[in-house]
Amino acid sequence: MLNSTGNPNMLHPPLTLTQTVGDLANHPAFRGFGELLLPWDANARYYATSLSKVGSLMPYHGQVQPAVVLSAVNHLIKEVNSGQTIFYSFYSPQQKQQDTSKEQTGLFFFRGKPGAPFAVVCPGGGFSYVGSLHEGFPLAQQIGENNLNAFVIRYRIGSEQRATEDLAAAIAYIIRNAEKLGVSPRDYSLWGGSAGARMVGNIALSGVVAFGGGGLPKPATAVIAYTGQSTYSADFPPTFITVAANDGIANVKTVERRVASLKAAGVEVVYRRYLTAGHGFGTGKGSDAEGWIDDALGLWKKHIRK
Repeated sequence: MLNSTGNPNMLHPPLTLTQTVGDLANHPAFRGFGELLLPWDANARYYATSLSKVGSLMPYHGQVQPAVVLSAVNHLIKEVNSGQTIFYSFYSPQQKQQDTSKEQTGLFFFRGKPGAPFAVVCPGGGFSYVGSLHEGFPLAQQIGENNLNAFVIRYRIGSEQRATEDLAAAIAYIIRNAEKLGVSPRDYSLWGGSAGARMVGNIALSGVVAFGGGGLPKPATAVIAYTGQSTYSADFPPTFITVAANDGIANVKTVERRVASLKAAGVEVVYRRYLTAGHGFGTGKGSDAEGWIDDALGLWKKHIRK
């Protein structure tokens, strides 16, 4: 089950903004899965890019703060140095052998309080890349700092259906291994931005079982950031939705129609509209969306049973 265990007798150095994307991919703390931290299935063309320009790897994302990205990545290095496992495969070797595209999947674990509920964070990227560096790891780091557990999913690109199937498989894997992972299987939350938010919306609408993950409960809450997906039902979990008025990809009117439809169906919705954060604002740090994660956490904590 475990894919990488740190060696506390061999401390790995943190990364700095003067280093390159190649230094990140080939960092010894990430041996065996370093490429999966990066957005694309093939990233070698970016290896010479400075980490100070890491935003150039994620064209659909805005407000990328290299220092925020590096803080989250260095948190993972620190975890490895303390002997923690940070990367897990949710598909078996046999499943990967049958479908080699599943080699491009996995879960990065940001630990909070042992035994606390977990979130799965689904970064966006238009199903052409997975923007974990900006829209996954920094969010998960903040969730962990709030004593809750968070996994960032690296899913297969190219298909919304396959990506959602990966999410269902990941949820099933975490719940099945909750005791070994040190998380509660109850009251989990799904978080997604843009394409990742479509994955979350698919599970919120149809459940895990519809995507091959078995008869598991829907999440206790869904966190949906800047997507034009419009599906809804009265069976949606309590939902946090956010978007910026100047988003050039997710139309704010479409988002607000969904908010209104969910509320009319009796679903509890917390909605935050910002003015100038644009599309793919991640944590929102440095923009008018800064602080939205605290509001989303507030909704989730409200629905965590004592």
